[in-house]
Amino acid sequence: MNTEKLYLNDIKSAYNTKFNAKVISINENKICLDRTLFYPLGGGQNWDLGTLESPNGSLEVTEVRGRNLIEHYVSEDHQLSIGDEVIGEIDWDRRYSHMRMHTTQHLMSGMVYELFDSARTVGNQIHATHSRIDFNPISFTEEMLHKLSDTANQLVKQSIPILDSIMTREQINSIMPEDRTNMALLPKSINNLRVVTIGDNIDLCPCAGTHISNLLEIGEISIIGKKSKGKGTQRITYELGNEFNNIKPNSQII
Repeated sequence: MNTEKLYLNDIKSAYNTKFNAKVISINENKICLDRTLFYPLGGGQNWDLGTLESPNGSLEVTEVRGRNLIEHYVSEDHQLSIGDEVIGEIDWDRRYSHMRMHTTQHLMSGMVYELFDSARTVGNQIHATHSRIDFNPISFTEEMLHKLSDTANQLVKQSIPILDSIMTREQINSIMPEDRTNMALLPKSINNLRVVTIGDNIDLCPCAGTHISNLLEIGEISIIGKKSKGKGTQRITYELGNEFNNIKPNSQII
């Protein structure tokens, strides 16, 4: 049995913070639920934190891992049993920071590909306070970095919507070059993919992460670092302004 990923129902699902679920398996302090809003480590994005309200009290979720069956790490003395019903709640501040950072990564990756001779994204790490992206082949000058940040920030101010959908490989490849979407890295057995699209194909990329629903929520993008990683690869680090820290989630139990 797999865990239903409630954050993938649609782009707005990432704004939900509370859910009910049932315990379906237990491996020491790793609790698997039939459904969850907790995002597990994957795709360069860090896991969500939060709590599980159980029949025996509140449990802190300190780590989340897994692909099909999602493991929620709690204390060893959790006293949970298979079949127990719980109410989960994610840490909204951390989740929302990851959403803004991850959408920014998509925007920046799309802009670098378009502006600088189809340089590809070859790695990324999404964190709450700052994030990084690795590009290849490229050698950023200060002028190039200014052009990148200026172009991205201008798009942010245009209040462009972000949508998600299910598309086939053929549909994706007909819109975006395969090297931009890194389709070759995905198992060939997977044909239908969740795709996150910024505006009118400003960027389109297969992704199972959590995202905001409008570029305006990103706020000001600041590139704060550049580092060579060898063999034509350079890493940029960025952070975001705090303009949208007051966005409220949906706190009703789903």
